[in-house]
Amino acid sequence: MPPHQKTLFDWAPATKRAQRSGTFVDNMQLPVHRWFRYSAGFSAEWVRNLIRSAAMDGGRVLDPFAGSGTVVLESEQANAESIGLEAHPFLARIARAKLGWREPPEALRRRAKQILTTTESTNHGKVAGYPPLIRKCFPDETLGKLDSLKHAMEALSGADPLSELVWLALVAILRSCSPVGTAQWQYVLPRKSKARSSDPWEAFERQADGMAHDMAVMQQRAVRRPGTIHLDDARHCSTVADGWADLVITSPPYANNYDYADATRLEMCFFGEIARWGDLQSAVREKLVRACTQHVASYADRTQEVIESETLRPIRGELTEVCAKLQAERENHGGKKPYHAMIAHYFLDLSQVWIALRRVTKRGGKVCFVIGDSAPYGVHVPVETWLGELAIAAGFRGYVFEKLRDRNTKWKNRKHRVPLQEGRLWVDA
Repeated sequence: MPPHQKTLFDWAPATKRAQRSGTFVDNMQLPVHRWFRYSAGFSAEWVRNLIRSAAMDGGRVLDPFAGSGTVVLESEQANAESIGLEAHPFLARIARAKLGWREPPEALRRRAKQILTTTESTNHGKVAGYPPLIRKCFPDETLGKLDSLKHAMEALSGADPLSELVWLALVAILRSCSPVGTAQWQYVLPRKSKARSSDPWEAFERQADGMAHDMAVMQQRAVRRPGTIHLDDARHCSTVADGWADLVITSPPYANNYDYADATRLEMCFFGEIARWGDLQSAVREKLVRACTQHVASYADRTQEVIESETLRPIRGELTEVCAKLQAERENHGGKKPYHAMIAHYFLDLSQVWIALRRVTKRGGKVCFVIGDSAPYGVHVPVETWLGELAIAAGFRGYVFEKLRDRNTKWKNRKHRVPLQEGRLWVDA
């Protein structure tokens, strides 16, 4: 165990509820959080309790990987000033739209009614011109109704929070209106079907009404410090002032080859932001921390150059050994995924995140990363230890890892038997 791991906190064993702090599942019962299910998020209840236990009333909370806005929403409820940074443009818009919960609930209901009245009077919209993925996922009648909703919404929209709320209401119903396999967790499976799907007009009215109800519930609580969401890269934190944050709560991408860019492909295709899977590279992937092989496939031959980067010096020996194993193991697999390049670039990116966080975190503040380790091709990558060492190199004073649960245990067809874990990396500034 590295010496830095013994210096900070003495945490009690994690309860079963605490073990779910790294998952979004409980949030689907909570007002506003449930408006859009981004499964890569974490527990709002845990964030709330952490902010309260840290006595953050009037303090400042930063989430450099804001996702759909969980930390910022909970900071508002705890009277903590907050900033969320998100590099994925579509997710950043979703998070900002959620902050519109402060608008009058009846105004949202009226706007939704206007949109529905317009769509019903014009009958069906057009289906021509939509990308192939959308045509595969929606029958013409359903797509026509969705298209009519979109055009009516755009005709009434402006640069105001209410317009963003109705946009989010339409975003939120897309998957429930498709009869094919459009699970909330990333992947779209057009060859699979669901038992039932929703009518778009009914689903939109229901979604808007549910959102208005949530807004009324939330507005019963006094919020004196509204949070903000910036489209920004955690590797730079360019929109955050030096020494601004008292507490950083976040969950960076896991080094497990999950393509975060792909999580909203269906929605982005519907709104015309991309036309095909390949468009995600320039629209989203190039903006994100490199946590999947799609990010690095074109420059895998530069891995050694990356390993030699000065910011990776604290872990260079172990990183070199792991990347060599991954490169050798690659030849034994048909897909030949460049995991060695992915791991090297991932830690290069996270080293830059730590440098940026040291600049924006107040001396004496704390950072909490919800994180899990990784084992591509069965080669273990001690993510929590390496991230802790990179934090120390960036100027932080110490770290401790609090294990919450075991991972890679429930899938009978898992590709390797390396035990993995998820937990919270606590870092002292």
